Amino acid sequence: MDNRPPARHTLVMRHLLLALFFALPALAPAQPAARPPNVVLILVDDLGQTDLGVYGSKLYETPNIDRLAAQGVRFTSAYSACTVCSPTRAALLTGKYPARLRITDWIAGHKRPNAPLLPPDWQQHLPPAEVTLAEALKAAGYATAHVGKWHLGDEAYFPDKHGFDVNLGGYNRGQPPSYFAPYKIPTLAEGPAGEYLTDREVDEACKFIDANRARPFFINLWHYAVHTPLQGKKEVIAKYAAKANDTPQKGKPAYAALIESVDDALGKIMAKLAELKLEEQTIIVFTSDNGGLIGATGANLGARAGKGSAYEGGVRVPLIVKFPGLTKPGATCAEPTITPDLYPTLLALARTPGDAAHNAAVDGASLVPLLADPAAKLARDAIYWHYPHYHPGGATPYSAVRARDWRLIEFYETGKAELYNLATDPEEKNDLADSNPDKAKELRAMLHAWRKSVAAQDPVKNPDAKPAPAPRGAGKAK
Repeated sequence: MDNRPPARHTLVMRHLLLALFFALPALAPAQPAARPPNVVLILVDDLGQTDLGVYGSKLYETPNIDRLAAQGVRFTSAYSACTVCSPTRAALLTGKYPARLRITDWIAGHKRPNAPLLPPDWQQHLPPAEVTLAEALKAAGYATAHVGKWHLGDEAYFPDKHGFDVNLGGYNRGQPPSYFAPYKIPTLAEGPAGEYLTDREVDEACKFIDANRARPFFINLWHYAVHTPLQGKKEVIAKYAAKANDTPQKGKPAYAALIESVDDALGKIMAKLAELKLEEQTIIVFTSDNGGLIGATGANLGARAGKGSAYEGGVRVPLIVKFPGLTKPGATCAEPTITPDLYPTLLALARTPGDAAHNAAVDGASLVPLLADPAAKLARDAIYWHYPHYHPGGATPYSAVRARDWRLIEFYETGKAELYNLATDPEEKNDLADSNPDKAKELRAMLHAWRKSVAAQDPVKNPDAKPAPAPRGAGKAK
């Protein structure tokens, strides 16, 4: 079996051919040039896949997100590019794996000075040389706005330095000082005392839609919710506190209130598009930057662990895409997808090829074939992760690969690999590495070849490493 990742030129040609396909109707001389579709890209922070009604939650109420799924395609095997936020955000904007970008942890990362391994010298901002989704769309005539969280570097690397005409709320921090005004966010004018941040974000997005209704627009709405601090509206918290007593799924009422605020915001976006008769020419993408935070959600139902973990709960996320005329209402797609896929997908749908030099290093695969036919398969064997860091959520340095039903995780501290068949064991309870050594060897070879192809940085031995403290209550052996 050829374990090498797909040739780079093959991926690029596939993306460009898809973009050309969608451009053909606009290029036909007998037809007037069609306006490119608007793009509303909604990224929620720390939202687990099963924290939505349409993905099985019985506690959290998400009628607008459920309605979006009923109008578009819902992906059931969607993954974030990383188990934490900054790498996923960089991957979304560039179409590249975090390992290729060398943005492999949340900025500025978690320090473990006495751990067995030290992280590599990784990148702690999104470099200006990268051609972002905003820059590619702006070059095609789009008005571009970033609203909400950024977390990709300090002021020299803020959204306005990466192709966004407007930056409302994006700066270097990864969580808001407060969800209620005064927010103390330097890039967002203060609202009246008590104004709620998620409401403010969507109001700014709707104002941008109003102001740019006559031209194609791209809104990058990256909610601070549902990240800590867990602050919701009092009346909504009270509603979920009462409901939690009668619901098997356990979660904090304040977390539930944050989810409801995100759902309300989507409802306002959809209402604004309907009011301006822009629904039919607008792409809406809804997803999350990593798995749910254990302790806030109670659990990622059906997945092992959560944010900051090497397992499914750390990287399994919701993904819903609606584009009238292409997506079939209420469709579901089980094909594995990952964050970098959104870059070539949106460029293809926007009928712009983007920057050829940048595209030559894009790792994502266009999801357009899946949007048109959710039963289709992508022309790739696997998707990958690389996290050469420690995280309080449980991760030690690791790399991982998912190849169809199989998922292998290789841990740097021990050199041990764990192998799971997700078709029969979605909660990763049964490690099959010892009982199926041939499959483990095959996937390891694929993972190592991929790491080499993207020049992934490895952690290094720590000369100051100290043994982990003994668990509390541990005494001398008798």
